[in-house]
Amino acid sequence: MSRKSNNVLDASLGNLAELNVTPLLDLAFVLLIIFMMTAPFMTESADLVIPTSKASREAVDPSQVHVVSVNRDRQIFLGEEEMTPEVLRDALAGLHTKDPETALVIRADRQLLVEDLVAVMDIAKSVHITKVGVVTKPVE
Repeated sequence: MSRKSNNVLDASLGNLAELNVTPLLDLAFVLLIIFMMTAPFMTESADLVIPTSKASREAVDPSQVHVVSVNRDRQIFLGEEEMTPEVLRDALAGLHTKDPETALVIRADRQLLVEDLVAVMDIAKSVHITKVGVVTKPVE
């Protein structure tokens, strides 16, 4: 009898000695899929430094700010004067030459395409005006 009980005991210990790795592989594959799906979103993030309210008040002298307006018909105005994108580029280059600290505020119509707003920003960048803001209306 002792031999038979030893065989049963050996058989049960033999089953315990084998480790089932299938659940571990399932977990590893699930984690791999999660990382593969979230990795592209992590590379497109941007480091932003948001100025405090005190810094934003001191950042730009109001006399150096010029307003560019763009209406829904894609007409561009510098102050009150309507101009084409080429004339705007020349006018902004002249303003930047006179005062390198020139700042620009863009007032764009709500229904204006984003591409048109970005085109005005590109014009400002091309003449080295780096202080550019966009006027928004608060939600009522």
